[in-house]
Amino acid sequence: MGQKRPTANMSSSVGSAGVRALSWEYCWAALLARDRSMDGRVYYSVRTTGVYCRPSCPSRRPRSEHVRFYASAAEAEQAGFRPCRRCRPELSSAVEPHVTSMVKICRLIEQSDHLPSLGELAKQAQLSPSHFHRMFTSVVGLTPRGYAVAQRAKRLRLELDRGRPVTAAMYDAGFESSGRFYAASHALLGMTPSRYRAGGVQTDLWFAVGQCSLGAILVAQSLQGVCAILLGDDPEALVRDLQARFPRAQLIGGDAAFERVMSMVVGFVEEPQRGLSLPLDIRGTAFQQRVWQVLQQIPLGSTATYREIASRIGRPASVRAVGQACGANPLAVAIPCHRVVRQDGGLTGYRWGVERKRDLLAREAQRSEQSAGSCSTPATQPPDGPV
Repeated sequence: MGQKRPTANMSSSVGSAGVRALSWEYCWAALLARDRSMDGRVYYSVRTTGVYCRPSCPSRRPRSEHVRFYASAAEAEQAGFRPCRRCRPELSSAVEPHVTSMVKICRLIEQSDHLPSLGELAKQAQLSPSHFHRMFTSVVGLTPRGYAVAQRAKRLRLELDRGRPVTAAMYDAGFESSGRFYAASHALLGMTPSRYRAGGVQTDLWFAVGQCSLGAILVAQSLQGVCAILLGDDPEALVRDLQARFPRAQLIGGDAAFERVMSMVVGFVEEPQRGLSLPLDIRGTAFQQRVWQVLQQIPLGSTATYREIASRIGRPASVRAVGQACGANPLAVAIPCHRVVRQDGGLTGYRWGVERKRDLLAREAQRSEQSAGSCSTPATQPPDGPV
């Protein structure tokens, strides 16, 4: 393969040893149709961006004169191209055959009354432990242990929400000893089990409300880190939102020390490219955490569709659930759910208003272009994404 569009002096076939010959026109048609059935059979590179993709890549279609086709990801990389960050072509051939198996392992973890060992799970998947660990993490977005811990936390919260005694909830969630339970409970719940069961009573949250270019902003912080960044028009409504999340927590107005936290968050919201160097206290279900992890991987100035996010977490049919996870995000901009758009590129479903979503995307796109323009980028290392 590795062939440009055929001319009068070029062969019209595209192929390599062990690969069925495919014409350039056939591959080009698969690219135009974003034909998923061709994923893993052919790859294309774009000379102007320096990346290679699957035929189904949702990026803007390139011009034909900039395209070359390859039989494998290895061929494309040997030609000097790097994998696209949107369609992850380097993972397609290795990961996709294991998706069904990894989903079964997820169900096994969810139904287990203990934390299965890596060896036990790898044996069920009929893979070596190291290979299984890589495949599970690629498909699910969490390590096997991370997913198991998230499921345990979900069970624990469910039992405590039902009013079960702490000891009973501990055993029902799969903990075998009280020592391990109490050692892990704060990381799982953000507070002691008794406080969680009481609705967050005696939990201290420091917060402040201020203004930024997007309107009112509320920042709240627990002992573990920033747990809420809320945007809106009405400061009082933001405080009520925080109270609804922690109905019995003790809300403490930010002091002089908290002003530094507030200024860092506001500065980050105004200029996301600066990054946020504060720890985050992220609480959510295992599914929400998987979605939020993928959202944090979307580069500044880029977007992804809800369907793409669902595919990246190995749940292509869970587009609606992805939208719900985006809506449940309590950390505006830090978890960039504003970078998720509809299949047609339209803006919808932003918890803090579509206009704010539009402003954020426009601002990030402009600053991304300015950053690209101010850097001297080698011809072989241009920004990702076909053009």
